[in-house]
Amino acid sequence: MGEVIGDILPLALGITISPIPIIAAILMLLSPKAKGTSVGFLVGWILGILIVLAVFILLASVITPADPDQPQPISGAIKLLLGALMLVMAIKQWRGRPRDGAEPSMPVWMSAIDQLTAAKGLGLGLLLSAVNPKNLLMGAGAGVTIGSAGLPFGSAGVTVGLFTAIAAASVAVPVIGYLAAAEAMSGPLEELRCWLTSNNATVMAVLLLVIGVMMIGKGIGSF
Repeated sequence: MGEVIGDILPLALGITISPIPIIAAILMLLSPKAKGTSVGFLVGWILGILIVLAVFILLASVITPADPDQPQPISGAIKLLLGALMLVMAIKQWRGRPRDGAEPSMPVWMSAIDQLTAAKGLGLGLLLSAVNPKNLLMGAGAGVTIGSAGLPFGSAGVTVGLFTAIAAASVAVPVIGYLAAAEAMSGPLEELRCWLTSNNATVMAVLLLVIGVMMIGKGIGSF
């Protein structure tokens, strides 16, 4: 189990550091309906992570040989594909970063966050964690790694719980912190939002590059 946790830890951190959901959570916390919307978003975020993990764990468990120590060409091919897609997205993010002090462009839906309800916040969290390509690739990579390791049910459950806790931390910490001390958190949250908005593309490009190379290495090692 320890080796599997070591393999999925960078992927969990990749989801944690992803700037867009953090910015979305901060905007919700600074909106008039901060509490309901942000809690809904957090619940949806966690559910999305769990759904992606479950789907790819089941997929990997079906295609993995009975002996996990044997070569796993199908699992390796999936990891190679996921790693290659991450590298493509890293290049796209790097080329799309703002130049010469230009104002970074953010998703159009962020302008409507003030009007979100708790239910819509939940739906947005679900979409960003389960459908957003960058997070989907990392969750898929973790699911394939866990599902192809042949772990007992209990160990697999602990691994999934640890991955989810780490991956969700960047959304959970500001939401819980704001609920506990709203006034004290407003200033730091706004500063963090500004920094993430300016550096979103660069952060994601580096992140996807590192994790993509790692995933390709794991894929090669599965043959």
